[in-house]
Amino acid sequence: MKITIKDIARMAGVSTATVSMVLNNKDEHISALTKEKILSLAKEYNYIPNTMARSLVTKKTKTIGLIIPDIANPFFPEIARGAEDKANEAGYNIIFCNTDDNIEKEQKYIDMLSEKMVDGIIFTASSDRNNSLDKLQRQSIPIILLDRDIPFKGDVGRIVVNNKQGTYEGTKYLIEKGYKLIAFINGNIANETAKHRLAGFKMALQEYELEIKAERMLEGSFKREWGYGAASWLLNQEIPFDAVVCGNDLIAIGAIRALKDGGKSIPEDVAVLGFDDIYMSKLVEPELSTISQPKYEMGYRASELLISMIEKEKNMDRIIVFDTKLVIRKST
Repeated sequence: MKITIKDIARMAGVSTATVSMVLNNKDEHISALTKEKILSLAKEYNYIPNTMARSLVTKKTKTIGLIIPDIANPFFPEIARGAEDKANEAGYNIIFCNTDDNIEKEQKYIDMLSEKMVDGIIFTASSDRNNSLDKLQRQSIPIILLDRDIPFKGDVGRIVVNNKQGTYEGTKYLIEKGYKLIAFINGNIANETAKHRLAGFKMALQEYELEIKAERMLEGSFKREWGYGAASWLLNQEIPFDAVVCGNDLIAIGAIRALKDGGKSIPEDVAVLGFDDIYMSKLVEPELSTISQPKYEMGYRASELLISMIEKEKNMDRIIVFDTKLVIRKST
């Protein structure tokens, strides 16, 4: 038989309100003996709280949503692990949603999370989304925009890295190594992340007075297949280049395969630089130089900030910008 809070109150000889306060750790004015009796009964009879009933009273479900665009990209599972660890520490559960970088699927998940009355959402937008989240703004659900920024005027926090500076420093490193004809294979330029990484690339070329040629700057998606296709196109068009800066590591891994298939030696003929520092970057041959993001910490801080917003803590910084780190391996 499933025991209820009323059963515990009857056996302990106290009110249901007293039991509720003890079980929810709001028992400052309740005697140690009474608390011990209530907790002992709850443990003995394996009491499981009715979370639905509690949420109707507290207006909180202790649940947050995490929307990510591509679970196949090793960048996002590391973020998810950080977010989950912090959420569990704080007594929250996470509902994971993978959108496959599809706006329609993304919208369905937004609707589902809203219907389930999650307390807040950590949101990494699909590559194609550049518009605001009107429905969430109207519902006043706390939101953390993680990694990819988009317009949003509601209760929002932002966790990002300095993408422009990261790509600038990576491109500068290649230039100072002697590479002059540097191509850039990017994700979808509608995405703020892609825009900032392109800006960093251009800034480095301008600083060293190198020509910015449109034919060496390609826009597509943050996927390995696009990296392969873009690098193959550069080779087939016989466009001269001696290095490739890539919008992420998956693009870079695809580009390495295409360059090898095209008879190029890396880094002797062409150097390749990625962005993210996913675990696969150490497994490719040659090992991939990349611009590292603190993926786990980004996820952890996203949950931390969201929970602070849900619990209405004051004086919190709503925008957290992480620095990147250039990691040099054999591909450069």
